[in-house]
Amino acid sequence: MNQTEYLKYDGLALAALVRNKDMRASELLDMAIAQMQRVQPSINAVCWEALDDARTRAAAMDAAPPQGAFAGVPMLLKDIAVSVKGMVLANGSRLFKDCVGTYDSELAVRLRNAGFNFFGRTTSPEFGANCTTEALVYGGPTRNPWNLALSSGGSSGGAAAAVAAGIIPLAHGSDGGGSIRIPASSCGLFGLKPTRMRNPMGPVAGEGWGGLGVEHMLTRSVRDSAAALDATHGADPGAPYAAPRFDGSYLRAIETPPKRLRIALVTQSPSGEPVHEDCVAATESAARLCESLGHHVTRTTLPDCNFEAFGEAMRLIVAAGTAQAVQAGSAMRGRRATLDDLEISIFTAVDLALRSSAVDYANAVGLMHRVGRQMGVFMQDYDVILTPTLTAPPAPLGRYAADRDYVTHRSDTLRFTAFLPYFNASGQPAMSVPLHWNAQGLPIGVQFVGGLGQEDVLLQLAAQLETAAPWFDRLSPLADAPLSQN
Repeated sequence: MNQTEYLKYDGLALAALVRNKDMRASELLDMAIAQMQRVQPSINAVCWEALDDARTRAAAMDAAPPQGAFAGVPMLLKDIAVSVKGMVLANGSRLFKDCVGTYDSELAVRLRNAGFNFFGRTTSPEFGANCTTEALVYGGPTRNPWNLALSSGGSSGGAAAAVAAGIIPLAHGSDGGGSIRIPASSCGLFGLKPTRMRNPMGPVAGEGWGGLGVEHMLTRSVRDSAAALDATHGADPGAPYAAPRFDGSYLRAIETPPKRLRIALVTQSPSGEPVHEDCVAATESAARLCESLGHHVTRTTLPDCNFEAFGEAMRLIVAAGTAQAVQAGSAMRGRRATLDDLEISIFTAVDLALRSSAVDYANAVGLMHRVGRQMGVFMQDYDVILTPTLTAPPAPLGRYAADRDYVTHRSDTLRFTAFLPYFNASGQPAMSVPLHWNAQGLPIGVQFVGGLGQEDVLLQLAAQLETAAPWFDRLSPLADAPLSQN
């Protein structure tokens, strides 16, 4: 298999090659490493490598091919939260830059049981608290394979860049305010944020950012996302709460087209500020496509959730989670964290958290719950909400750098991501779908939001859209560019 052939396969297809003994797991790993070494100098997407361990596991798979859905498929984990014993986990921060995992997170266990072979980690902004990926710990920003002057998005920016550059066909990500959907839109990928606590957070953590955070994947194909969710979903022991039970198979669900859906079309930003014409055009085009597939589309607006108050509450919840992580890092180091350890936005986020009261935090969580109630009422009239993913095309590098005070910085990023975090607050599943490219050849994603616990409906719709307007073979210029162009 050569580079061009490798890029034609999604994860499930690669695994089939291994199970059928048409390729060995070690050969797949070599392909992924070769592509990584080819594009990494351009995009800076992979931050910590674990190649020796991966080669050892691949050799074991060669001797006894695993039977998991993703048997032998190379995998990169995001440099946030998911611990793997013996693998560096820096959380995008200089404070944790040489920390090594001492246990396996439940999600890592389930991914490994599905057959994935971890060979490194992808970049993230510090503690995942940004919409671009430019953390100082990595020595440079992560660049967008569609245009190296632009960001790949965040916080799963390294994951998106790695997939869009053809290193692997899917990569682990997480989403606490858009962090799967932002980079999916920016890099022309499919990105599903599952229902709150659909995937496990244990065995140590109970929840992320007061229930805003979830884990899943960025993929090139819908079926890879569905199959990965089949492999990972379900509560783990001691979970504080769980997503609505799902006893079927997401992969089998997408074999059936969705029923005629009632789709709410929203193009007006919750912030009240203008949305870029490319993002509006992408959403309007997606609405027409949905209508052509037999769905009923109604133009409307989102419930008034008081955008400014929502932003203030979310900033406090994220700041509190960040301060908790920083305090743990400080205890580990035996000293207080300084600006030599933390970027300005994060350093001032800790200050905000420490100046706020327990009542302030309880009020912030209460506001998140009220948003969830409002969205629940709104969804009684609709099956799906359709919005732009972002309010503008992929951002230039530096536009959202974390070199400002936290409140100013996060207020700025929230306007860019305004359509996304309400659905972290409500816990609803949401996905960014790559249905549009603008005149400059940049991907512009559109967001579909489902009812609580209804990932199967979203995935059915995504598979239908993928068939009607295929995107899998639309590769970034970097993915299959000759080596001499790098």
